[in-house]
Amino acid sequence: MCTVCGCGTGTVEGQGHHHNHRHSHDHADHRHHDHHHHHHHSHDLHFGHGPAGTEVPGMTQDRLIEIETGILSKNDRYAQANRAVLAGLEAFAVNLVSSPGSGKTSLLCKTIELLGDQPLAVIEGDQQTANDADRIRATGAAAVQVNTGKGCHLDAHMVGHAMEHLSLMPQSLLFIENVGNLVCPAAFDLGEACKVAILSVTEGEDKPLKYPDMFTAARLAILNKVDLAAYCDVDLDLYEENLRRVNPGIEILRVSARTGEGMASWVTWLRANLAKARPTEAAE
Repeated sequence: MCTVCGCGTGTVEGQGHHHNHRHSHDHADHRHHDHHHHHHHSHDLHFGHGPAGTEVPGMTQDRLIEIETGILSKNDRYAQANRAVLAGLEAFAVNLVSSPGSGKTSLLCKTIELLGDQPLAVIEGDQQTANDADRIRATGAAAVQVNTGKGCHLDAHMVGHAMEHLSLMPQSLLFIENVGNLVCPAAFDLGEACKVAILSVTEGEDKPLKYPDMFTAARLAILNKVDLAAYCDVDLDLYEENLRRVNPGIEILRVSARTGEGMASWVTWLRANLAKARPTEAAE
């Protein structure tokens, strides 16, 4: 259950409850028809209809939109404060988002090694444990672990607190490794310059079509683990085609953190965007 965005179980802060409620209701309504048609219908259930894009028993679409707007408005105020701090430091922050198992942490460890003496820091988001933050610290980088508990994403308030503990240096790179989840992090601005979606080639070419909000929100998609493509019978061109179907302007890099393929292009992308974070000096 996420107590921030309301995608868990039980109450308005838990919208997941309506899946079981609706499912049992449908079966009750159609029990006497089942022997006639259960072989002919898929019984697909769709809960994303209406302006709010979701349903909660007893809640109107207008009320759901009002609640979501309030949550996001509060988050955005914190995000603006984070962005002001980062701008003052001429820093470049990326929000790394993906499904669990995409290889985010391995990619990040390799990236840190390749960046050498570039000032950088990491905010590591997970529901539990400091395992990934420990892996990051082993590279010598400063890292703060943020455990969200039952929350399924980082929010701007959490990130602001973490930034206070990091004491970022001027002209730093800040990597925010979000909780593994391709749904909720799409809606939450953390004050970053952009979202980078990491997609393992083992996840299936239709992943961008299943989670369009996240890939629409991302500036860059990293196709990771390309060294495994030949063993997984996947079509890398189809991955890119589907990414551009949901986001025609998205940048795409093919990368393998294990073999190093594409890593130079990723590091070049980071350095180029960090350079853009430095304001052009006004003419005297």
